[in-house]
Amino acid sequence: MTTNSSLGASGPIAIAIDGPAAAGKGTLARRLAAAYGLAFLDTGALYRGVAWLILEAGRDPADSIFAATIANGFDLAAIDGADIRTRAVGAAASVVAVNPDVRAALLSFQRRFASHPPAGARGAVLDGRDIGTIVCPDAPLKLFVTASPEARARRRWLELVIRNPALNEGQVLADIKERDARDRSRESAPLEQAPDAHLIDTTHLSIDAAFAAAQALVDPLFAG
Repeated sequence: MTTNSSLGASGPIAIAIDGPAAAGKGTLARRLAAAYGLAFLDTGALYRGVAWLILEAGRDPADSIFAATIANGFDLAAIDGADIRTRAVGAAASVVAVNPDVRAALLSFQRRFASHPPAGARGAVLDGRDIGTIVCPDAPLKLFVTASPEARARRRWLELVIRNPALNEGQVLADIKERDARDRSRESAPLEQAPDAHLIDTTHLSIDAAFAAAQALVDPLFAG
């Protein structure tokens, strides 16, 4: 499927936000979407949703044929209310995400969302790991949001320990590093910064500071 090169020109404006797990890209994407009246899509939720459905069926996320079947019939309504943010689902999602058939099945959904945002929005913010490189390579603005593995592990541990007090922060760090390695080394759409993406390192930034940095880049898109 070809990309929509009109995004940001005569068509809806697409903002692509990529980065590793727990870097803050989701929080940033949601704030930008709300501030500028744009639709928002957490593309990671698509992969987590597929992973959750596979686990719910009692199947192995590494079963490429079954995973592709689930992805081809995927509907966001099927995971409405599902807890897709658990450690187990996250690990399964990383396995599912290296499946090229799953990625192909979900790619068209993401591109349709960007080119035809719901509710008549004037554009869309998509966050994930290959938005600027694969999903919307012609997006007028691309951000790559990252942070040190230690900072990201700390943030993720603080989220998860509420539900699992016995969770060790060191294990979360190991999980983060393992997922980074998988995401960056996979053959299909590996995690990487697009050459024209703006880097925002949130290691030492507050949410408000990161948002201000992004706003300075987004404002020119809507000037005039």
